[in-house]
Amino acid sequence: MARVRYWAAVGLAGAACLCVSAAQPVAQTKQPAGVTIQGKAATPTPEPVAETKLLMNGLAAANLRGLGRTLRDKPTEAEAWAFARGQALLIAESGNLLMLRPPKTNGRDDWLGYSGDLRDAGDKLARAAAAKDYAKARAGLAALANVCNRCHQTFQVATRVDPFAE
Repeated sequence: MARVRYWAAVGLAGAACLCVSAAQPVAQTKQPAGVTIQGKAATPTPEPVAETKLLMNGLAAANLRGLGRTLRDKPTEAEAWAFARGQALLIAESGNLLMLRPPKTNGRDDWLGYSGDLRDAGDKLARAAAAKDYAKARAGLAALANVCNRCHQTFQVATRVDPFAE
């Protein structure tokens, strides 16, 4: 019986604490006043800055070629696997950046789909590299190249991606 009274008292005390804390006003976080960027109130939104071709050549294609060289033979060093993972994640992030640049005319849905596929394939390849799974990493690199080639075919880009060509 004493235990029942003890737990009842603990429960009542807890309920009282909840009621008191619920009655206290919640402090509002203030935004810094007067922050502007180029004369506009600071509410950052993603905006494309670089040209799509620069992203393709400088970020996606460069890292894809590097992965092809790294995965030509099974890496033996942990550093090589870590570097491969980083390159795959950069390609995945380029998929996110490409989502900011859909065509202005036709093909928006295809563009967004391929961009998402690029992100997902890069992420999957990064996971294989993190696990140091050579077979999955090579298969992931081939799948990544296939995403690129399907997109290029849809949008009639003359570039064919072959990560193991060099």
